Amino acid sequence: MVLPDDVKRYIEQGLDCEHIEVQGDGHHFEAVIVSAAFRGKNRVQQHQLVYKALGQRMREEIHALSMQTLTPEDWASVRK
Repeated sequence: MVLPDDVKRYIEQGLDCEHIEVQGDGHHFEAVIVSAAFRGKNRVQQHQLVYKALGQRMREEIHALSMQTLTPEDWASVRK
């Protein structure tokens, strides 16, 4: 069974993240991902970067991933 910490590690291995939180039940996960790589990209492009980092795991191990992707600037404004 895949744990939230596994998903977090998978994403971090393929994408430089400033902050990441992952919760889930082993099949369905929710993530907050903060990365400078998201700058200048729309939501779809940001999510594609995360899917690329996860690679085949999205098909084989992770059945659903709901994510909120933010630039560091977005994250700073949300945290205020």
